[in-house]
This record gives sequence, C-alpha cells and structure tokens, in this order.
Amino acid sequence: MRDTTMTVGPDNEVRGCLDNLYIKRNSWIGRITMFKKKGSRLASSVMAVLLLSVTVLAGCGKDKNEASAPAESPSPSSAATEPASSEPAESASADSKKLVVYAALNEDDIIQLSKKFKEDTGIEIEYLRLGNAGETSTRIQAEKANPQADIFVGGSVEFYEPLAKEGILENYVSPNAKDLDAQFNDPNGFWQGWYMGVLGIVLNTERFEKELAPKGVKEPTTWDDLLDPNYKGLFVTSNPATAGGGYIFVADQLFRLGEEKGWDYLKNLNKNVHHYTKAAGDGINLTATGEFVAGMSWAHDIVKSAKQGYPIKVIIPKQTAFEIGGVGIIKGGGNTENAKKFEDWLLTKEIGELNTQISNRYSVRKDVAPPEGMVKIEDVDLVAYDRTKAAEMKPATVEKFTQLIAK
Repeated sequence: MRDTTMTVGPDNEVRGCLDNLYIKRNSWIGRITMFKKKGSRLASSVMAVLLLSVTVLAGCGKDKNEASAPAESPSPSSAATEPASSEPAESASADSKKLVVYAALNEDDIIQLSKKFKEDTGIEIEYLRLGNAGETSTRIQAEKANPQADIFVGGSVEFYEPLAKEGILENYVSPNAKDLDAQFNDPNGFWQGWYMGVLGIVLNTERFEKELAPKGVKEPTTWDDLLDPNYKGLFVTSNPATAGGGYIFVADQLFRLGEEKGWDYLKNLNKNVHHYTKAAGDGINLTATGEFVAGMSWAHDIVKSAKQGYPIKVIIPKQTAFEIGGVGIIKGGGNTENAKKFEDWLLTKEIGELNTQISNRYSVRKDVAPPEGMVKIEDVDLVAYDRTKAAEMKPATVEKFTQLIAK
C-alpha cells in the first residue's frame, strides 16, 4: 500500500515530487481508459506516460547543489498533466483550467467523475486518492499553512467538521443546495453533502453455507447476530480512527443501545473480530475473496463488488446508520473558483444520477432514483443518528475504542 504520510517542510521535496508523479499517473489512467474505449492508439499513450514518469523522476533525483535554475516547490496543486517544465508555474487565475482534488473515493469513481467534469467544463482534474477520509483529513491539516489541493471530496462529513473549525475550509454555499433537505447542508456553509450511504453486512455466501449453516447459524439480520461465537476470527471490520465507516459503525452501536450497553456490545464483538482494517472498503475485498465469512462496510460498495461476480451479498441490518458523503473547498487553494464550479456540478441531477450509477450510492436529491439493487432509503430501518453529537464525541470515542482493542 502506498504510504501517504507527509512531513511539511523543505526536506519533503523528493516526496512532493513523487506525489506530483502520482497525480500525473492518476490523470493519465483516466486518459488511457478513455483511449481504450475509443479504440485509439494505446501504445502511444502508454509511451507518453513512461516518458512523463522518466522526466518527473529525473527531476526528483537532481542534486540540490547542481547549477541550474531554481526548482519550483513540488506540490500536487502545481502538478500538470504534461511533462514537467523548468518554467515557473503560472499563478492561479479566474480562467484556470485545472482543479487539484484530494479524493476519498474509489479510484474508478473519481476517474469517471473527472472525465465527465472535463467534458462538461473543460477543466482538468488532477487528483490524489488517499486511502480513506481519515488520512485525507490528516493530510489537509498538515498542509494548512501551505495548501496543496483545492478541494476535498468523499468520506463522511464528520471528517469535514474539524477542518471547518480550524479554519481550513472555504465558506461557500452552492446555489444548488437550496434544492436539498437541510440535513445535507452545513448550516455554517463549510461542507456540502452530495451522496448518502448506509452501513451493511457483507456475507460470503459460499463460506457461510459451507461452514456456518451446517452448525445451525442463520444469516445475520441484526448487528447483534454478529456476536455469535461461531463468527470468531471470521469477521472483519474497520478502524474508527482511520475509516469514516468504522467510526459511524461504533457511533451506531452507542446510539442504538446507549452508552453503557453500546460499549459492552463493542467489547463482545471485539472477541469475534479478526482485525480492524484502515478503510471500510477493505473488509469487502477480504470477504469477497473468501478470506473471511463476514464483514462490515458500506452497502453500496458491497453491491458494486457483488455485481462483479463475487460470491457475496449485502444485508442491511435493523437500526443501521448512514453517512452523508461530503465535499469541501480548501481555503487558500490555487483554483478556488473551479472548486466552486465542481461543487455546484456535483449537486446537479445529472451528476447525482451518474454517481448513483457508477457507485451505487444514494443521491441527496429527491429526484434521483435509488441505485439498482438497493432498497429505497425510506425503507431502511435507520438508527436515530445524532450527527452533531457524533462529531463532538469522536475524539474521546476513538481514544476509548483504541484502548479497548489494545487490551
């Protein structure tokens, strides 16, 4: 897994340069995908990517004492989709045609969104996909004094609240927000909800039928069913310190059972958990490939993997919780006007339908139909989830959970 830890300072030049290469690689992935679909000369495109990589890596390997023109400070926000130039980067302007995005989304999702955004606006997205919303938020905080991206997209809005309180996010209310239910709009105007996801159980049907069904175990329909000792070592979930889904799952138990019983539940469940993954989606992959019988993750991602032919199914348990997927503009980014255009664009009906189609997430727009293979959101038995309280109690809850699983 690619290490995304970053130390801000002059000694980070090589690391920053590598991040530029990673962003360029992401941009070219999208282009190569498009060339494949259109039947263009893929070999030429691949050669361009190789030349681009050599050029950037050559720049990363230069001796600092080498007599040459001063190198520009490497940063994702100054990365281009063409080979690096010795010329200073152009200053951002109102007619800029690029946008640097930190994305806590599946890679194929951000690729398709980037392609469509360029088609619609002419603006090129250069993205850096980090492992999860927690890592993304931490990186943005570390870069507060020198922002390297224009916008943060994906992950639960709980991860946006701390950034807003630290003054890291730009205050912006999209004119399209008026069409949405108030719960999806930050009353202070620093983040915007644009999709919804509900927590579910991913079950490997082949292993379940072979190993647990003969023991008389029924398929789980509630979170409590996962306390069955037969799941010991066969269940995987995510860490609330790093994964939005992991934290919302913990908060779900505290809201549905109350503080004392909720922690008792988490302690008992810990006996069955094989390990806690960094990202919520990791549990789907591990269950889909048969390493575990069951896991906890987002229902839309489970359905997406099931459609790819894996022997898994999604179960949405009673009293489940939901996330509001966010987007927030980073204050001080070089392309703020384009970031506002992107946020407006995400809230349109057309893009709500596109995102539902490619990711299986629910749209926050009432005029967008639920994803294929998912029940209507109004038919889901949702817990009384207090999002404000969840955000306030997050630091203490994560600390207590970390101590719990360390024992």
